[in-house]
Amino acid sequence: MNAKQAFRITQYNLASDTQDLKTTKELMEITIGDLLNDAAARYRDRNFAVYSDVPFRVTYYEFLKKVNKIAKGLIKIGVKKGDHIAIWATNYPEWLLTMFASAKIGAVLVTVNTNYKTSEIEYILKQSDTYTLVMINGIKELNYNEIIQKIVPELKGSKPGEWKSKKLPELRNIININNENIDGIIPWNQLYQLAEDVSDEELERRERAVDPHDIASIQYTSGTTGFPKGAMLTHYNIINNALLVGNCMKFSEEDILCVTVQFFHCFGIVCSVLACVTHGSSMAPVEHFNPRAVIDTVIKEKCTALYGVPTMFISILSQPDFKEYNFSSLRTGIMAGSICPSKLMRQTVDELNMREITIAYGQTEAGPVCTQTTTSDSQELRVSTVGRALPFVECKIVDPKTGLECPPNVPGEFIAKGFGVMKGYYNMPEATARTIKHGWLHTGDLATCDENGYYMITGRIKDMVIRGGENIYPREIEEFLYTHPKISEVQVVGVPSEKYGEELFAYILPVDGETISEDEVREFASQNLAQYKTPRYIKTIQQFPMTASGKIQKYKLREMAAIELGLVMADSK
Repeated sequence: MNAKQAFRITQYNLASDTQDLKTTKELMEITIGDLLNDAAARYRDRNFAVYSDVPFRVTYYEFLKKVNKIAKGLIKIGVKKGDHIAIWATNYPEWLLTMFASAKIGAVLVTVNTNYKTSEIEYILKQSDTYTLVMINGIKELNYNEIIQKIVPELKGSKPGEWKSKKLPELRNIININNENIDGIIPWNQLYQLAEDVSDEELERRERAVDPHDIASIQYTSGTTGFPKGAMLTHYNIINNALLVGNCMKFSEEDILCVTVQFFHCFGIVCSVLACVTHGSSMAPVEHFNPRAVIDTVIKEKCTALYGVPTMFISILSQPDFKEYNFSSLRTGIMAGSICPSKLMRQTVDELNMREITIAYGQTEAGPVCTQTTTSDSQELRVSTVGRALPFVECKIVDPKTGLECPPNVPGEFIAKGFGVMKGYYNMPEATARTIKHGWLHTGDLATCDENGYYMITGRIKDMVIRGGENIYPREIEEFLYTHPKISEVQVVGVPSEKYGEELFAYILPVDGETISEDEVREFASQNLAQYKTPRYIKTIQQFPMTASGKIQKYKLREMAAIELGLVMADSK
């Protein structure tokens, strides 16, 4: 072990041996590669990842050996420090191997949304200057092989390493996880063979050249406000965020996390994967979210923790035979990704036995978590707030117009600064300057903060509805409508109105087996809410438009509402 690695690991031990947030006194100066090296030494025979649906069950030590081989294979095909490796796949084991192998040799992992089609994947690969693409055959109706052959026609009739793309001049390698023999593409298993030509000493030399403050990952935003932007996050950003997130849940080597969220999202790569590694916990991933697969995994592997966005928990709780299962192994987890209804949180605590579930809030650009509740917070605080600022993170609420800090309980924009904030958007200096001002990350989210430092997210600034001069926060209306026994989910958006400027439009998803009329909803609202807060328009819906990570896309609901009403929406996103 070299001196640089020894220093990093000393820092890691000082931090990770302290589970109490109040006594976490240092952040870790360590790379993802060294983090895995140390975890494999400390938790050698502890399970790293266990898959219920594919034959992949490895200990920390076994996983490290596989990672080192893949890292050598990547070196052999020409990947150098700073090169960009994009991964376009669901939660395959190879996703994890690519992530850690890339980090070990100083390459930058570019995470790709699994729902992307031809124009979207072409944009990402070009904008990110991707050098190597790792991919699966496809998902559902999407055939990734056909898409990539359309973008890179030069593959036809060529051998790996002998083609060059006109559209994507930086792209030199494509690797197929499913081991398909396709012109110009490297089958995944060939990396193990190629690894034989690279020495241990060469891999160690590459590892020593990586610095904790190097970029580890470029993670693209969902693109709901124009083209997706790639947030550049360092080893330091995401490892320390993962450590503190895990601390909030009191993660330890006794915990097993059922990973339901996609690895390509910050919720997956940081809050799931790295939060486990920083605490020696085990992972039980599902390849893609399916409520039945999640339930089966939790029961089979006796998972102690479960993550998800609100729609995922709703789907699990709504399974017809849900009450037939024993979830006594569950203890904690995170509900995040979008605003979490208090009714749903209470259901999750009571019916899934997640008595120590936490709420986390943040953005990819923040690495991602800014605030989180802890297991020691009261249930009321864990239901009604998103917690307090993580250690080493400074948060405040400011008036979006003046920039002045708001008094307690007065809504404004949530801004944050600290170790987790990205270096910027890749090759987008103007967008970076609009988002990070004087070191403060401007989230665009509306929030309040009480006298004790607990934050509550009330929505997006763009989501706020101004009706006849009155500011209306859709979150308040949604929270109330959720209390109706026939309503499973609800989303409220604003639509143009000649008379009032804007009116409220509520989309309702009824509980399975129930029907609810517009008049029922309107009467329920009007009896309990001020007249101006009662939705003018109400419509039941079978499902909400969502991103691949399970977030409801409100801008699409606004577009749908405009079509319903025959309106033209200006800048609906």
